[in-house]
Amino acid sequence: MARCSNSHSASVRAWRSWYTKSMTTTIKVANDVRDRLKAQAAAAHRTLGEHLAYLADVEERSARLAAMREAIAATLPEAMESYRAELDAWQRLDRD
Repeated sequence: MARCSNSHSASVRAWRSWYTKSMTTTIKVANDVRDRLKAQAAAAHRTLGEHLAYLADVEERSARLAAMREAIAATLPEAMESYRAELDAWQRLDRD
C-alpha cells in the first residue's frame, strides 16, 4: 500500500477538521430546558448553537478563574509579599 505524502495527509486532516466542524448533531434535553435555552438565545440575538458555545465559553472561563483563585490562595505569604513589592515598583514606574 502506498503511503500519502505529508502535505497530502495534512490537507486530508484539514478537510476532515473543517468537515466535522460543519456537522451538526442532536442532543437530548428536557423540553423546559430547551425552551429556556431558546429564549435566552433569542434575547441575546444568538442562534441556539451560538448560545450553547457561549455558555461553554462562560463555564470554561469560570473554571480558569476558580483555578487562579485557588492558586493565589495557595501562594506562600513570602511569595505574595514579593509579588506585591514588585507590583508596587512597576506601578511607581508607570506613574512617573
